[in-house]
Amino acid sequence: MSKINALVYDGTGLYIGLKLKSLYFVYFFAICGIIPVLWTAIYCLSNLYMKLAGPVNLKKKYNAKWALVTGASSGIGRELSKVLASQGLSVVLVALADNDKTPPHMSLNTILDELKSTYKGQEFRKIEASFNYGVDYMPAIIDGTKDIDVQLIFNNAGFIVSGFFDTTTLNAQLNNLECNTTSCVKVTHHFLQLLIQKELKGCIMFTSSVSGYFPNPFAIMYGATKAFVSQFAASLAIEVRAKGIDVLAVHPSPVASNFFNSVTHKIDALDMAKKAAVSPATVPKLMLSCVGRSHLGDLGGTAFFMRFFAAILPMDFLTGLISSVAPNLPDYQRNNKNRGSGGKKLD
Repeated sequence: MSKINALVYDGTGLYIGLKLKSLYFVYFFAICGIIPVLWTAIYCLSNLYMKLAGPVNLKKKYNAKWALVTGASSGIGRELSKVLASQGLSVVLVALADNDKTPPHMSLNTILDELKSTYKGQEFRKIEASFNYGVDYMPAIIDGTKDIDVQLIFNNAGFIVSGFFDTTTLNAQLNNLECNTTSCVKVTHHFLQLLIQKELKGCIMFTSSVSGYFPNPFAIMYGATKAFVSQFAASLAIEVRAKGIDVLAVHPSPVASNFFNSVTHKIDALDMAKKAAVSPATVPKLMLSCVGRSHLGDLGGTAFFMRFFAAILPMDFLTGLISSVAPNLPDYQRNNKNRGSGGKKLD
């Protein structure tokens, strides 16, 4: 080959190589653009479908008679129990025992009496249980349901511990962990085994939170437990769906309930969420709209927005960003006063 031909050949090859590389860049950016559009379309359409389809009739879908709700004496659990009863279901109400200071809107006995008087043809029973670390609450739940088939399990109990991790007691953190996650695992394991042994269809739902998608400074156990619950539900759903058992976690937007009353350290973000909170009565029908149609259901505008936000920004980036600005936030400065040498070691 002559020197001129070689140059022509090399030049042509270089041209073709550059053209191919340009096409690769086009394809790459096209795919990068398609993926978020596709994600948004799937997410929005599935949520629109669930909203239009409305609540699922669980009694009919699973041929069920009994449901069990933890945290049934107040907030979402209380309203959920009412909606389940309205579908003709009998309900086991699991919650803290009443005491002399328990207000009527948080009373286990009050909601039990209300359901019994409203739905006289159905059965209702209570199980008093404290989901605290070191408390053996499962014997009471097992004994209280040994004569019935519970096909619908709603792991709804939960609360938040606020403040810096090092300035709150270990016992408080472990109680939060027990209530928000470990109790869910224990309750689910017991009833799931029975469902599979008896070849019964059913539903297991967890009340989680979009907080699990984000770093949660000043309430780290809450975000961590909710991340666990959502991951646990999604993974378990794959194992048991073929058995006719639907498993899902739902992420409600802020709800006006006793949740905010349990906050021991002031957090501005929670104050903002409280102002935007909706009535707990609006949540159960949204929860039931997700059954059999979703594995991770976001309920309400705030949850939708936060889910989009979490999809756009990587967790590592958010962590770095928040850790950079956190020391300048009023929450941080206010709660930082008694840390280190200025405070005392907590047991």
